[in-house]
Amino acid sequence: MIANNGRLKIAIQKSGRLTDDSLALLRACGLEFEFQKQSLYSPCRNFDLDVLALRDDDIPEYVQDGVADLGIVGENIVREKRAQVETLAKLGYGHCRLMISVPQRSPIKTVKQLNRKRIATTYPGTLSQFLRTNGLRAEVIQLSGAVELAPTLDVADAICDIVSTGTTARVNGLRPLHEVLSSEAVLIVNRRTLRQPEKKLLIDRLSIRISGSLQARGKRYMMMNAPSAAVPRLKRIIPSLKSPTVVPLAEEGMVALHSVIAEDVFWDVMEKLKKAGASDIIVVPIETIIQ
Repeated sequence: MIANNGRLKIAIQKSGRLTDDSLALLRACGLEFEFQKQSLYSPCRNFDLDVLALRDDDIPEYVQDGVADLGIVGENIVREKRAQVETLAKLGYGHCRLMISVPQRSPIKTVKQLNRKRIATTYPGTLSQFLRTNGLRAEVIQLSGAVELAPTLDVADAICDIVSTGTTARVNGLRPLHEVLSSEAVLIVNRRTLRQPEKKLLIDRLSIRISGSLQARGKRYMMMNAPSAAVPRLKRIIPSLKSPTVVPLAEEGMVALHSVIAEDVFWDVMEKLKKAGASDIIVVPIETIIQ
């Protein structure tokens, strides 16, 4: 039984591909808790929040029904369950695609050729909506697993299943035909909870932390020294969030520049900065950016 203690409750996948990233995100927000997937919920020590460990398929319904106030789950699950919830943020991990695939030797080359064919899937709701939108009539065969084997067993002419890298499909002799849905992890909220002032305040506080952590992802804080005369050249090189901070140094004619830079471009930019006159370049990780 989940305690009705007035604290905010957030549901995450207890075991699966989103679990580690979800825990890392919450802990990057400064939340302190001991997570055990065998335990139903884990209370935070420094925030009025309990972390619930649930099956990912159950999270949208639990949030919709108010058992949990918030949830972290894949967009694909929210769409399939048709959950009546609000999406607060896309979280930038757990990327996957719901893809229609056919056997390599299949004569099916276009979506229109799926008309009156058999399609096996674990996402019957999403697939049926896609077929209606495209004016197609196909037989939707719902399976609980091993969807990629359906064409080989002559259960279906095509499949509609989640693809991360595409390796499983290729191993089973399948080729992609059409993307139905692009998905990633999202933060969802119960609509009634948003109308409760005390919990809405907690959600706003938590949202600021999550947003700050997401903003900092892939960013680094960079500091360097340079002659004052080199500042215009350096400012043109630095791809920062805003104009860099320039601080005079004790040595006359020298300044320090501080800026935020994306990690994936740092090394290319660093070489240009050195050529433009920068020295003593220091780069440090960023935990949070609040804008």
